[in-house]
Amino acid sequence: MPTVYRPWMGYLAALIAGGLTTLTFSPFQLWWLGPVAVALVFAGLHTQTPGQAALRGWSYGVGLFGSGTSWIYVSIHDYGYTGVPLAVFLTALFVVTLALFYAVPFWCYRRFTGARLAWLSFAGLWVLVEVLRTYLFTGFPWLLLGSAHVDSPLAPLAPLGGVYLLSLITALSGTLLVELLRRRWWALAPLAAMWLAPLTLPGQWTTPGETTRVALLQGNLPQLMKWTDEGRRTAANTYTRLTRGLDDNIQLIVWPETALPMFERQALPLLERLQATLPADTALLTGIVERDAQDDYYNAVIGFGDSQGRYRKEHLVPFGEYMPLEGLLRGVIAFFDLPMSSFSAGANDQQPIRAAGLRIGTAICYEITYPDLVASRARQAEVLMTVSNDTWFGDSIGPLQHLQMARLRALENGRYLMRATSNGVTAIIDPQGRITSRAAQFETAQVIGEVRTMQGETPFTRTGSWPTWLLAGLMLAAGLRLRQARRR
Repeated sequence: MPTVYRPWMGYLAALIAGGLTTLTFSPFQLWWLGPVAVALVFAGLHTQTPGQAALRGWSYGVGLFGSGTSWIYVSIHDYGYTGVPLAVFLTALFVVTLALFYAVPFWCYRRFTGARLAWLSFAGLWVLVEVLRTYLFTGFPWLLLGSAHVDSPLAPLAPLGGVYLLSLITALSGTLLVELLRRRWWALAPLAAMWLAPLTLPGQWTTPGETTRVALLQGNLPQLMKWTDEGRRTAANTYTRLTRGLDDNIQLIVWPETALPMFERQALPLLERLQATLPADTALLTGIVERDAQDDYYNAVIGFGDSQGRYRKEHLVPFGEYMPLEGLLRGVIAFFDLPMSSFSAGANDQQPIRAAGLRIGTAICYEITYPDLVASRARQAEVLMTVSNDTWFGDSIGPLQHLQMARLRALENGRYLMRATSNGVTAIIDPQGRITSRAAQFETAQVIGEVRTMQGETPFTRTGSWPTWLLAGLMLAAGLRLRQARRR
């Protein structure tokens, strides 16, 4: 066996590739490392046993999640009331478990595919792994390979096929690079075609309409004191002051997720008094905790003034908003008793919020990472909005990765996106995924700017991700058929 393909070197290369993949995302944005990372994982894989391939996939996952989701430690230790040893253990457990998303498919890949079209089938497998981890066990669509390309030459492909198409092109570029290193010069043609194709695509798929002047407020309140009596008073005073300091020409004001650390019924008197001081045609939207007559809790967005409707978060975060295996885990350690970890999910057929003359498709916090969920909202909406509380991630790379994914959702759907967060990054994003106005992190701020209604739909908004999933499946199946044919 050639030295370069010794198993331990493959495991090390895969571990490094996982770290390189993290560098493709914000705040590093070295998107060109994506194909390199795939190439490192793919090179020599066809010489491995299924078990060795599984270990290589797991090594990649450890490198990726160990470096790219290190912010989990901040949530567990700093805000989950967990000591350092236990926080390190839980973070490591999170990483090694997520890495199995690559181990099991890689085992199946080597067990059931051949080598002749490996460059094609491996790229298809890569995307199907990302689909698997988007939906299995409620899903974790963080660090999808295509999310790095909101600023790359591949960005025009996002309105065509979404993040999974970007992942597919990136993975295919990596496998073709390996073919080039083997002096298979035919690989230059498809490689060049994929990277030049975006130049032929329209710059804008949707049509701009009316302009609305908006203000997004960032309170920058400490998370550890937020749900105390002092925290409630501080939040009420901060957001009241920021709102009253706005000009009368603001048509829509947006507060972030759970801006006021109290239930809706407790906050109503304050919000109604504040709304009464605003111009009659100004709408106020805020994230709030809603408690209904059945004693169910919802992470919600409600409106005042020139607004209609509300939104209840549909896709909840395990441990943060609901407790899996609650009977076993509740009370075991403090992290499993986080406040507000007993939410109910909203319906999946909610209508857009109407405010300031806009039809607004809403996603709360983690929901913005789900491309097809956001596309379903965009089909009925003229603008998109996400409210979030990224205070949980401290001064880590997590909030910047979150912002990058929000930018990609705007680009995929050709919609303006308003992003109001507790301590950053609050921003207005245009239909090309560009930030037009933003606040600095960890500052109390008002982000004031304009959004425009956008008419029409991008191809991705109309179809969602299934065409790319189908293409990835066909690419993988090509390798499966060849191996079966040889066996006969």
